[in-house]
Amino acid sequence: MIQKYITYSAERYASKWLVLAIDLATIAFAFVLSYLIRFNLTLDFQVENLLVQLPLVLLTGLISFLIVGSYKGVVRHTGVRDVYNIFNAVCLSSILVIFIVLANRVFGVLNLFTIPLSIIIINSLLTFIGLTASRFVFKSIYSTMNQGTKAFKKVLIYGAGDSGVLTHGAITNHSQSEYKVVGYIDRDVKKIGKNINGVPVFARKTVTKDFIEKNSISEIIFSIQNIDSLKLRKTVEGLMDLPVVVKIVPPIENWINGELKVSQIKQVQIEDLLDRAPIKIKNSKIEMELLNKSIMVTGGAGSIGSEIVRQICAYSPKSLIIIDSAESALYDLQQELKQNGHHNFIPIVSDIRDKNRMNALFSEHKPNMVFHAAAYKHVPLMEYNSYEAIKINIAGTKTIADLSLIHGVEKFVFVSTDKAVNPTNVMGASKRIAEMYISCMQKEEKTKFITTRFGNVLGSNGSVIPLFRKQIEMGGPLTLTHKDITRYFMTIPEASQLVLEAGAMGEGGEIFIFDMGESVKIYDLAKNMIKLSGLRYPEDIDIKITGLRPGEKLYEELLANGENTMPTYHQKIKISKVRELDYAKVRSQIDELCITNMFFNGNTIQLMKEIVPEYVSKNSTLCEFDKKPKAEGEKEKANPNLKIVQP
Repeated sequence: MIQKYITYSAERYASKWLVLAIDLATIAFAFVLSYLIRFNLTLDFQVENLLVQLPLVLLTGLISFLIVGSYKGVVRHTGVRDVYNIFNAVCLSSILVIFIVLANRVFGVLNLFTIPLSIIIINSLLTFIGLTASRFVFKSIYSTMNQGTKAFKKVLIYGAGDSGVLTHGAITNHSQSEYKVVGYIDRDVKKIGKNINGVPVFARKTVTKDFIEKNSISEIIFSIQNIDSLKLRKTVEGLMDLPVVVKIVPPIENWINGELKVSQIKQVQIEDLLDRAPIKIKNSKIEMELLNKSIMVTGGAGSIGSEIVRQICAYSPKSLIIIDSAESALYDLQQELKQNGHHNFIPIVSDIRDKNRMNALFSEHKPNMVFHAAAYKHVPLMEYNSYEAIKINIAGTKTIADLSLIHGVEKFVFVSTDKAVNPTNVMGASKRIAEMYISCMQKEEKTKFITTRFGNVLGSNGSVIPLFRKQIEMGGPLTLTHKDITRYFMTIPEASQLVLEAGAMGEGGEIFIFDMGESVKIYDLAKNMIKLSGLRYPEDIDIKITGLRPGEKLYEELLANGENTMPTYHQKIKISKVRELDYAKVRSQIDELCITNMFFNGNTIQLMKEIVPEYVSKNSTLCEFDKKPKAEGEKEKANPNLKIVQP
């Protein structure tokens, strides 16, 4: 152990003492050269004076180096900071020499110590140049020896701004770097044609397929911060047409301790192109609303619910009750929260349809706020399982909303979907009916009932992107229901943040909707995912059009017919101004629907269409219920759930 420590210490400290010795030798050489320059490269001066003065100059240099610590820098990583330290050390050394010379003149100790001012100035300049040059020479030698015949990946950096320069430093300033930056790409005409640290800046139009092949470029690293999402998507999609791998630098707020690491530069994912600049929420309002409150989250282990839970944990609630019927998912969330240092939460495996169990939980934990995220959401499945859709999405919501009112919950926040707007399927219609029931409950003017409505969530269970990834891994083809189908997308944290904000700013009765930007054409998304995987469409992986699924729309909407919006404090968050309802009639119809569904004694689909007149089925056998009855007063005796067989 002692031998290892001695060896380690020798390896660690030998290099810096060697650097110090070389620095002193450089000072000595510079001082001699200063005399020669001062006297026109002749020995027409008193050499004995130089020999007496040299130890003095070396002593002041040694003292300066020890004080400043310029010799401690790792030579192979020499940078601007090291040059700055050398400059400080040389200045300090020169000041000490001048001070000694002036003191010698006053006290007249030895005339031998009287160094001409011109020599001091020349020596300072030569010493600074020599010390700086020696470090870069050794750095270059080390780099050359270390690299040997190592093969490099030739890359281009898109963006010649501060982020691009920092990216260049991050990928090249270490001995194991496998990158060689051939140039920058930029659209700024003021930068095009110039060099940045010896690296040329090219115009985007000059970077063609021939340019890439001629210079053997293997990667393009996109390094522009705070860029508009639409511009980012168009730019990166243009780069993907080139025969290179496209990588992207993460947002600066995600850099580790403010520094970019090579490991953070990842190949572009489709989420990077669909993501937008995150909305800025007044977190102080959310904190005031959640601090020291008892919060209940239903569906707390799902995609949205679990992220709501994570974000609530950051606001120090008094207690957090997480309810979900999925045991494994809830267990995983429990372990994650514990590992992250959160302990004031209570995971409960339960079904929101069990009213007695839910009532007991409300009585025991007395929540101040309820975030209701539990729901069935898969359109094709729910189209032929309407019994479950009604029981969870409508009856389950009704149960939690009723108990919230009974137990004096302050706010109830309901997580809805854009599929509830002009629904064409059972799932969307069930969520719209749940929205309507929430509006009815608001008329009680006790609990504040609030609804949030947003589109597809990136990375959620069952979303299109994970499906495409699996199909690419299996070699394709990618299955697409229609070539013209479009969808809105947002990230899970963004959606969850919107839900929390609704709970904070809502006063009851609002439907909060989100400006989700432009919708995305799924066909283009599929082609981009193939390109991002380094494959070609259709040569490597094809796209197969399968036809719209039961209940599926070509286009999603965020507002129903007859609705408009009102602004909030944030331009991206708006409140839907819904049309007035006959609340007594609607509530009675919903009660009838839930009872009918429970006892299988009527046509639940027809009842849903009566409650939501704009509900018109598409691509489904349920379209038959949109037709007029054959005879007046004729009733459907059979339950559609029992006679419809999934195609």
